[in-house]
Amino acid sequence: MSGTNRRGHGRVVRSSAAERALERFHEEEDLGRVYDLRMLGRLWPFLYRQRRLLFGSLSLLVFISLVALVRPLLMREALRSFQEPGGAERITRFGVALGVLIVCEQVLVFPQTYWMQTAGARAMATLRRRVFEFLHTRGLAFFDRRPIGRLVTRVTNDVDAIGEMFSSGALNAVGDLLRLIAIIGVMFAINWRMSLFTFAVLPPVMLLVNWTRKRMRTVYRQLRAKTARMNAFLNEQVNGIEVVQAFAREGQGEAQFDEINYGYRSLNTRAIVLDSTLDASIEMMGSICIAAVIWFAGGQDVSNHLDFGTLFAFVAYIDMFFLPVRNISARYTQLQSGLAGAERVFQLLGSGEEDIIEGASAVDEAVEQGAESPAFELERVSFAYKKGTPVLRELSLRAYPGETVALVGPTGSGKTTIASLLLRLYPVSEGVVRVGGRDVRGQSRTELRRQFAVVPQDVFLFPGTVASNVAAGAAVDRQRIEELLELVGAMPLIASREDGIDSVVREHGANFSAGERQLIAFARALYRDPPMLVLDEATANIDSDTEARLQRATEAATRGRTALIIAHRLSTIRNADRIVCLGNGRVVEQGSHEELLAQDGMYAKMVRLQEARRAIDERVAEVAQRLGAE
Repeated sequence: MSGTNRRGHGRVVRSSAAERALERFHEEEDLGRVYDLRMLGRLWPFLYRQRRLLFGSLSLLVFISLVALVRPLLMREALRSFQEPGGAERITRFGVALGVLIVCEQVLVFPQTYWMQTAGARAMATLRRRVFEFLHTRGLAFFDRRPIGRLVTRVTNDVDAIGEMFSSGALNAVGDLLRLIAIIGVMFAINWRMSLFTFAVLPPVMLLVNWTRKRMRTVYRQLRAKTARMNAFLNEQVNGIEVVQAFAREGQGEAQFDEINYGYRSLNTRAIVLDSTLDASIEMMGSICIAAVIWFAGGQDVSNHLDFGTLFAFVAYIDMFFLPVRNISARYTQLQSGLAGAERVFQLLGSGEEDIIEGASAVDEAVEQGAESPAFELERVSFAYKKGTPVLRELSLRAYPGETVALVGPTGSGKTTIASLLLRLYPVSEGVVRVGGRDVRGQSRTELRRQFAVVPQDVFLFPGTVASNVAAGAAVDRQRIEELLELVGAMPLIASREDGIDSVVREHGANFSAGERQLIAFARALYRDPPMLVLDEATANIDSDTEARLQRATEAATRGRTALIIAHRLSTIRNADRIVCLGNGRVVEQGSHEELLAQDGMYAKMVRLQEARRAIDERVAEVAQRLGAE
């Protein structure tokens, strides 16, 4: 689409450098050549626990396929009985035997199908959980490089596509292949001349299947990528709906979606054409085969070489031969879709090893614990989100047990990055980060995170209730929840709601104000009663009255704990034990509020600037109030 226009439903979507960069962000990795059997082999660990159901289903499938081969033989013997004495009685016996055989065959189809689909459903549940657990063990850098919609597609659509191989009976192709082999053997045993004449058509069929197979794999790969792109775009639009509507970008969003949807539709149409072509071609080959055999038989002395019953059975076997071929072609569509999904799932599971945060590494540099051992420490730490653009430069910082350390500085100076490194959300490039005297790389995720509670600037509330959000997955202690909400000054606000702490929290906490979400997050952090507390711009979205109440709660909460406060409002950190000023990824100055004011450096300038802004805001408010009164 470089340098061109593309129309979607009457709208023109113009490519640009920014859009091309966005497409590169969303495009899928090239998986290269992948073999079907190898991909099925990678699914085996997830099927292993269901092997009894799987092997039981396949065994029944083989038995059913072999039983089906007896039907034409019974019909041949029944037709031969027409010209023999007592033929009517023999036809009746053969008819009863044929009926019993068909009933037994269909009775066995139920457990065969049930076991196969049950094994697939259980295996896919295991795979889906494996992908979900995998995502939980990645660092934040992993998610920074991938659209969320694509990851959601891996857990949902792609795993469902694999599951379709079981529910649609795609793996029954094993039975179809065995049936084909058995049918070929029986047909040669009946009449080898006609069998050679019949199977002369097989090479073109095999070439057609192979040609279609390669193209269907490519199409289904691209379909899986388009599905992920569509989900990613929908996720962006829904999450950013306020911005979309505020800037009247509905038209542009619809145009972009039209383009993605058009690409998906085009690929889907190609898949349908290939599938229909294969199915129609096989159907045509089967009909030609039957006609050719009848023509061939007409040129022979039927009474001496080929009786009518044998010809009927032979034609029935031809029809039975092309039935599994048609089934294989139909199931191949599901198989290719499932394997394309499996490629993407296993590609995801094989990525992001550099971003893993689960478990402990071999690094465990402990320092000797003493009376003045730091609660946490960063020693000559350098870090960059993007190579060549460092955020921290050989920064050293430590906090002792019970000490409150505040970080201040301009945007991009590395304040939030320090908190992320302490929690091991990102790996350090150089230097060492220690918590409790131990390198964080030598501590498991659970062990490390248990020592911290975090109140972020952008609070995320989960759908549920106020109580469940404060407990954050732990057992709900209603009395303690109410005490903590009272401590942070949120209880009057929550109590004013009809259901109190049982009030429903909608997705993203949309039915709560920014200040209420911040207070709930503060109570959530205290509910864990951790030894260390991280407040990342925790008062940024709170009005002055709420800020005063939260300031008193902060002082009470940090008493006896080590606290790291990332501050935007400098008035909230006046009582901190130590204030650290950051600039360009380094510590510029540090000390108490009074010490830093006396130095008249960066901190003093920031304080004067904020006081001037507050004075201006107060003056503007007074003027507005006076004009309103007049």
